[in-house]
Amino acid sequence: MFRLLSLSAKIKAVSLVFLLAGLASVSITLWVTWQLEGGAAAVNEAGRLRMQVFRMQLSFQNHEQHVLDQGNARFTASLQLLREGDPSRPLQILWTPPLRAQFARIEEGWQHLSRMQTAATLPEFRAQGDALVQVIDDLVTLLEREMVRWTAGLHLFQLMMVALVIGATIVFWMMSYWEVLYPLERLEGGMAHIRQGQLQTRLQLESGGEFGRVASGFNLMAASLQSARENLEFKVREKTASLQAQHAQLQALYTVSAQMAEADNLQTLAQGFVHQVRASVQADAVAVRWSDEANERYVLLASEGLPPSLSTQEHCLPTGACICAPPKEGAKARVIRLHTDEVVTLPHCREAGYVTLVGVPLRHQQRLLGEVNLYFVQEQTLTPETHALLTAMAEHLASAMESLRVTALEREAAVAQERSLIARELHDSIAQSLAFLKIQTQLLRDAIAKGNTAARDRSVSELEVGVRECYADVRELLVHFRTRTSDEDIGHALRSTLSKFEHQTGLKGALIMGGAEGLPLPPDVQVQVLHIVQEALSNIRKHAQATQVTVSVQRHPVWTFSITDNGCGFASQEVAPDSLHVGLGIMKERAARIHADLQVISTPGTGTTVRLQLPSLAALPALGDPL
Repeated sequence: MFRLLSLSAKIKAVSLVFLLAGLASVSITLWVTWQLEGGAAAVNEAGRLRMQVFRMQLSFQNHEQHVLDQGNARFTASLQLLREGDPSRPLQILWTPPLRAQFARIEEGWQHLSRMQTAATLPEFRAQGDALVQVIDDLVTLLEREMVRWTAGLHLFQLMMVALVIGATIVFWMMSYWEVLYPLERLEGGMAHIRQGQLQTRLQLESGGEFGRVASGFNLMAASLQSARENLEFKVREKTASLQAQHAQLQALYTVSAQMAEADNLQTLAQGFVHQVRASVQADAVAVRWSDEANERYVLLASEGLPPSLSTQEHCLPTGACICAPPKEGAKARVIRLHTDEVVTLPHCREAGYVTLVGVPLRHQQRLLGEVNLYFVQEQTLTPETHALLTAMAEHLASAMESLRVTALEREAAVAQERSLIARELHDSIAQSLAFLKIQTQLLRDAIAKGNTAARDRSVSELEVGVRECYADVRELLVHFRTRTSDEDIGHALRSTLSKFEHQTGLKGALIMGGAEGLPLPPDVQVQVLHIVQEALSNIRKHAQATQVTVSVQRHPVWTFSITDNGCGFASQEVAPDSLHVGLGIMKERAARIHADLQVISTPGTGTTVRLQLPSLAALPALGDPL
């Protein structure tokens, strides 16, 4: 029972035992010492009785009655004191039966001596007093013997206290060794064996206390280390295989992402995807099916590993006709056992020898774009890792397909918008010139019919001027439509445009570049700026009657372009719905596309300034391919 206690409980129990034993020994020793002190005082008091008897004999001889009476009183008080004791002194007779009998003889002798004080002779009184003294001496002798016995007992208790101290020391030393030092030595030995690689080492401690729990923990640690060492190679192989699988999955995702970034059409995108998916999941065949927006049919977009007959038979499937063409609400990642009777499907897959079909839908923002089908000739399960990989790859494919669609729509919209601008510019220039030539041709025919030579010559002159104007418009439009930027510095493009303008019109042009060097403009923004500058120069050629044109560029803090001429100017609020009005509208549309601010400042007789101020580069929109 004691060995099952904890170390702290054992220390408390042993300490309590020795504490009680020590307190008991000290208490007994104190009590014996107090008794001996009382006995010594009793011996002194008994000695005083002899002295009082001698005084009473002398007083009786000298006939000193009052002194004799005082002696009687003192002797009686001393007897009472010896009989009752005095704890305050202390004074106490260590009573034993012989002492009680001897004390009774003293009292009897005292009573006899008291009676003789009135009638006895001096020799009789003296003889009786000597007899009483002898009895008192016998009492003192008995008291001294009793004190010797008690002193011997005190010495015995002191020796017992010494033995108790020695025993307590031995017990505490043994407890320290068996309960602390010995378990620590065992634990240190076990740790030494562990350090030497002896992982089968175990500690056998019968103690149920703290060191027992430490030993249990040590054994658990040793067992864990032994198990870890024994299974380390297996765990390393397992972890290596897991890391290799993760690496393969990441590599597959990276490869798919790279292929999708490089693919420029849907067929190339889908064919590269099926090849990578088949290699990643070790499928026997893979197919990608595209579904229209109404989800009415599934068209085989790309495949790898499928028999040609199966590809032909399932090239286009109505929605719901087969398990590989699910409706939108039923499209989810799933594993289908083709050999089960419960599956309703076309027989082509089973006839081709496939046993398992895995379907993964292609979704982009809740829109079903199609499905990826994986074919296996054996039983196959879809692990969480494979499911996550296929889902991620399908999401990449769906995003890439949607990106191609959006890019095509943007390109179509950009082409349509540019065609609209081209149509307006053609109408503004060539269509109006041809209309003028048609009118002049009719006037010429009328003049010839009437024989009006002056009108005929005037019409011919007008026709020549119209043809030259139409030719100039055609050359200007050709230059305008061929505008491209291949340099980060827009200054080169502006110099080239201004040089062509000078060559075509004979007007003087100047380019002023101001402001600190900053970040270059994006190419698509440069194209729009050049179109606006060309449109402004075209308006100057047609309407300004100017001799000098200045193009100023301020690069900091924001890009600002100013096209100024010294022509006739016009009143902004009185612009007629002619080619000038159309040209201003085209410039404003192009400025709005790049979020720029376009201002036309003109006063009749003082020239015109067209100012284009761009937003900060961070606020410029991404326009896609330049138009």
